[in-house]
Amino acid sequence: MPGDGRVGIGFDIHRLEPADPGGIVLGGVTVPCPYRLIAHSDGDVVLHALCDALLGAVGAGDLGELFPDTDAAHAGRDSCEFVREVLALPALAAFRLVNLDVNIIAQQPRLGPHKPAIRARLQELFELTSDRVGVKARSHEQVDAVGEARAIVCHAAILLAAR
Repeated sequence: MPGDGRVGIGFDIHRLEPADPGGIVLGGVTVPCPYRLIAHSDGDVVLHALCDALLGAVGAGDLGELFPDTDAAHAGRDSCEFVREVLALPALAAFRLVNLDVNIIAQQPRLGPHKPAIRARLQELFELTSDRVGVKARSHEQVDAVGEARAIVCHAAILLAAR
């Protein structure tokens, strides 16, 4: 329908555990740190939350329905592949992505120095200009599992417009 717009929100959380050497993937970027994500795929909370936001905006289910963690084919899988497959879904063909915004919440690793690389990778993956990609990072002030560096969280929002 002309003029139709859609908003989607997404959320993901994964546990962290110490690892030496370590590193986690966020927004398609490897962030060196003394941790690893506990996940079936690469555990990229940013891309998982964005995929769920896209899927939710068009009523197409969620990431776990499309890529279940019970399927061995997804073990260790690069979440950039999930993004490409979600963007190619027929349900999204009638829309264009207007913008995206993510809020990554982690006590560790400190993400400030990595935000430009994450933002650039999201621009590339989603084919958006810099003014249409927001990346924010917060700590959790040492409160709960996130604040104790036992988990990492991402909230995502997207806006779609009819083509």
